[in-house]
Amino acid sequence: MNMKTMMMAAVLAAMGSAQAGVVGEAIRPYADNGQLPGAISILYNNGAEEIDCVGYADVAAQRPIGLDDPFMQCSQTKGFCGVTIAKLVEEGKISLDDPVSKYLPEFATLWVKASQTNDTMTLVKAKTPLTIRMVMNHTGGFPFEISAKQGNIKGGGWSGGAPLRQTAAIAAASPLLFEPGTKVQYSNTGIDIGAAVVEVVTGMKWEDYLKEAVLAPLGMNETGFWPTDAQLAHQIEMYDTVKDAPARWKLQNDMEQRPYNDGHVFASAGAGLWTTARDQVKFYKMLMNLGVGDNGARILQEETVRNLLAVSTRPAGFEGYSLGLKAPETDGEDAWFGHGGAWGTNCMVNWHKKQLKLWVVQLNGRNRPWDALKDRAADAFFKAKIDNAGADAYTGRME
Repeated sequence: MNMKTMMMAAVLAAMGSAQAGVVGEAIRPYADNGQLPGAISILYNNGAEEIDCVGYADVAAQRPIGLDDPFMQCSQTKGFCGVTIAKLVEEGKISLDDPVSKYLPEFATLWVKASQTNDTMTLVKAKTPLTIRMVMNHTGGFPFEISAKQGNIKGGGWSGGAPLRQTAAIAAASPLLFEPGTKVQYSNTGIDIGAAVVEVVTGMKWEDYLKEAVLAPLGMNETGFWPTDAQLAHQIEMYDTVKDAPARWKLQNDMEQRPYNDGHVFASAGAGLWTTARDQVKFYKMLMNLGVGDNGARILQEETVRNLLAVSTRPAGFEGYSLGLKAPETDGEDAWFGHGGAWGTNCMVNWHKKQLKLWVVQLNGRNRPWDALKDRAADAFFKAKIDNAGADAYTGRME
């Protein structure tokens, strides 16, 4: 056993694991050779939980990765916006098929780009009213980001320079890529518009409503848009993957730049929420448990999760997507829903079987030879026969 392997075995032991779980064993060779700087895997199967923390949050400092290390979850932020929208639908304050202009009048008249040459852009007036459903499931016709946020963003934070209401106003004044409801274009902008609607209805900043209605009740005290300096001191650092060689540390990504917590950072519902693995699993277990957290806090009613979040809200044939969450077109016993993030994070849940799989890394690039091994190991975990009577002693079970 080499020195690094011995060190990681000690880390696992310190976290309460007598031995590595199935995912940890599968990916460890890539952590040992440096291609995978660090990763967290949490698998949950109807009472049995297996946790692996492999490698480092900071390779240069030899700081082991752990459940309480903050990281950027990027587009996983969208699901948090989806839950706030679902809450307002449940309370009868909005309908998914309400026109956005009911709450944001600047969306009453929209223009669609019909053609473009080097010198001329032709616009036609949109015929279909833009609805909350459309902006939340990426069928509204908006680009990934509005023009004011594209390119090399300066000043820190995913949003890079505009509050949500201003982002919505700029989007309303910009041409749509297609007639609302007729195509799919993955868009942070659409989700930001949904959050702006939440602000109008609640009279609160979206991030404040999110904290009051979702984060605080679930005990997600380490989750927010402005991590403190103390939190950032043990963040999971970002790396570029390199084929057949150790990953390279990356100071920042153009889409989310340092400093991460100053006045230039604006909340975005499309991306930008920081969290920890320990916090993030609380949110996804709430979805897995059909609206109730592990601590007993009920965030949504069961039927709300089943009907608005766990299945697609798009037209048939558009691939499944709900309110900020990837979801199947039709529900079923083997149906999973959840979301991933730009730096490789992902979490999916199955409410029928009470299953969850969470993966945390901070990586740029597609050189990820461990992914197939990780997925096969997770499949083996879920297929294993579980004796719930011994769940408390299960390898890697979270305290």
